[in-house]
Amino acid sequence: MKYKTRNKAIILLQDGTIFHGKAVSAIKATAYGEVCFNTGMTGYQEIFTDPSYFGQLMVTTNAHIGNYGAFAEEIESNGVKIAGLICKNFSYNYSRPLADKSLETFLEEQNVLAISDVDTRALVAYIRDNGAMNAAITTELDKLDDIKKALADTPDMNGLELASKVSTKEAYEVGNPEATYRIAALDIGIKKNIIRNFVKRDCFVKVFPFNTSLAEMKAWNPDGYFLSNGPGDPEPLAEAITLAKDILKENLPLFGICLGHQVIALANGISTFKMHNGHRGINHPVLNKDTGKGEITSQNHGFAVSRESLESNPEVAITHVHLNDQTVAGLKLKNKNCFSVQYHPEASPGPHDASYLFDQFIENIKKAQA
Repeated sequence: MKYKTRNKAIILLQDGTIFHGKAVSAIKATAYGEVCFNTGMTGYQEIFTDPSYFGQLMVTTNAHIGNYGAFAEEIESNGVKIAGLICKNFSYNYSRPLADKSLETFLEEQNVLAISDVDTRALVAYIRDNGAMNAAITTELDKLDDIKKALADTPDMNGLELASKVSTKEAYEVGNPEATYRIAALDIGIKKNIIRNFVKRDCFVKVFPFNTSLAEMKAWNPDGYFLSNGPGDPEPLAEAITLAKDILKENLPLFGICLGHQVIALANGISTFKMHNGHRGINHPVLNKDTGKGEITSQNHGFAVSRESLESNPEVAITHVHLNDQTVAGLKLKNKNCFSVQYHPEASPGPHDASYLFDQFIENIKKAQA
């Protein structure tokens, strides 16, 4: 393997703490965002292209990143959504026969700054103790004063509306128009694999922009409504919250994932909050309170539904609980055709424990049609 001379790089945290590393490529740049970490051992390409991570600097806890390259069929959106990558060992060579290109090329093509040779164990331990915070990663070490000023001006994730920045600008359709079911999906950061899961269940899906009204959706004559995952704080999403309220008023079949789950909670007067460092990984344990069974789930969220607020609402029930910290992982409305989860049933990281939720939504649609 040819030796690479690489530029020095640093991670500058909002509180002034600095971690050192090296640039993956020759790019001279600086990236800003909220620093967070994902504990998944695989799936880096899906993470980097997940719209839920928009505006975040991603720390990967797996020691090796890039070893299986990049494969076009495994992206979750139209490109990389993370603000930058921080890892321990970056693999320039890859061995997967299916791969189209190296991860280095994949990131360079989209002008994404990546730095490696970072003590990611120390960085993650620091984030766990001190919470997710804004940070800058840079190879422009001669501009530190300017970078510190720009970092101070970077908006906090709390109160930040980002869904509009990743949502589709125009509605589009996916699947067979002659399919049995028609699903209207609100794109507040939707992943491609969610749409695939609907299509393989004989659904024709129309994906709508973040600010679509119920009247616009109903004009397409859907059988069910879906609120997607996405980035940022759910509270500023006034149009999505209004849409959820309008759907619930008419008791139409409604399903929400992640950010969509939080929007449904807000539509019912249940508050949300920013977590200390969020849940991001592919082995999070969840208890299904209806079945008593445990589920291994994929999660990636920095906000959550307030359990205290939910339990004070007699019309809403907790269906799933995160076993690490007892936070709300799922809810349902007792007198409406609506449920939602905080995790990602479409990801199926090894186990397919949560994929039944798509089938549950189809069953709810059938009941509504009966």
